[in-house]
Amino acid sequence: MRAIVKSAVCLAALAGMADGAAQAAPAVTVQPWGKTPAGQDVKIVTLTNDHAMTVRVITYGGIIQSVEAPDRAGHVQDLVLGFGTLDGYTKDSAEGGLFFGAMIGRYANRLAHGTFTIDGKSYHTDLTDPPNALHGGKIGFDKHVWTLVGTRKTEKGASVTLRLVSPNGDQGFPGKLTTDITYTLDENNALSLHYQATTDAPTVLNLTNHSYWNLNGEGSGTIENEILQVNAERYTPTDPTSIPTGELALVEGTPLDFRKPTRIGDRLRSDFAQMVYARGYDHNWVVDGAYGKAVRSAVTVYDPSSGRTLEVSTNQPGVQVYTSNSLTGKYAGISHRTYRQTDALAIEAEHYPDSPNHPSFPTTELRPGQKFDYTTIFKLGTR
Repeated sequence: MRAIVKSAVCLAALAGMADGAAQAAPAVTVQPWGKTPAGQDVKIVTLTNDHAMTVRVITYGGIIQSVEAPDRAGHVQDLVLGFGTLDGYTKDSAEGGLFFGAMIGRYANRLAHGTFTIDGKSYHTDLTDPPNALHGGKIGFDKHVWTLVGTRKTEKGASVTLRLVSPNGDQGFPGKLTTDITYTLDENNALSLHYQATTDAPTVLNLTNHSYWNLNGEGSGTIENEILQVNAERYTPTDPTSIPTGELALVEGTPLDFRKPTRIGDRLRSDFAQMVYARGYDHNWVVDGAYGKAVRSAVTVYDPSSGRTLEVSTNQPGVQVYTSNSLTGKYAGISHRTYRQTDALAIEAEHYPDSPNHPSFPTTELRPGQKFDYTTIFKLGTR
């Protein structure tokens, strides 16, 4: 049985249990977790409930460092790819452009040629995925230390709120933007991420979380045998550089049709052009139902080996599902096993890629007096 609490995380977890039996679940603890290369202090926040689930978030990048939950036999494992030390995130993940567990902004996904227009004025951010920009520029939200605003514990759950203030002109984006994200672990084994943001000048914004999930356990190998369902009749096809064509195409008759539960590996090696472009799945699905209102089910994953299930609900308009196509075995995670292609599934609830350059897509513009307000929920279970 692989150790559940790893490396430097062990100190945080044990410190969190120092109050022993007197500390009732749910619980939240905060501990130091090293310093960045620039000397900034980083903290790790541990959220627990009384159903054997633990979530750890670090203030660097707002990263979800680990998510531990039981399988059908009660065996607890970490279910997200990641590192046991801060260096893994500040060096390895950053060098590889991998975004393990990170909060992504200001603009998640791609912007064509790094360019967008607001009120007739053009803006530009760095081309981090030439010829396009990916995930917010060279120093996106994933590479900042967020401010710990506060923690909260009730009978129904434990939560932590992090804040990042992005100044006007940051990575080329206009307006001073203030973003709060609240992570809440409840007694139903649901982890919710509540995003709120305001600006003092017109800007564009697309926020998401980039956790890599493997329901059979971090470091356990391919997710090809997991069963995926995506509640979407349409998706946004792209050109060879992953920029949407503007069409909302039907999934019917394509390898992207997951309206019924389907083994991920069944069509993973299809010669369908969209699959060839992405080297697997790396596509935005248009989630069925109204966005911006109540959350609705977007994605369900089932792992037959462990019996674990994951249901992702959101009020975002789309969801990018990615089969970790860029993992090459260069980096080893918490388990000391290398990460390779198809070793995890990223499920990124967000607005569509390149939305500012497609007027027919749901708008990503945010203006003074408006609030960006979206929620995504990751609910774990077994069957």
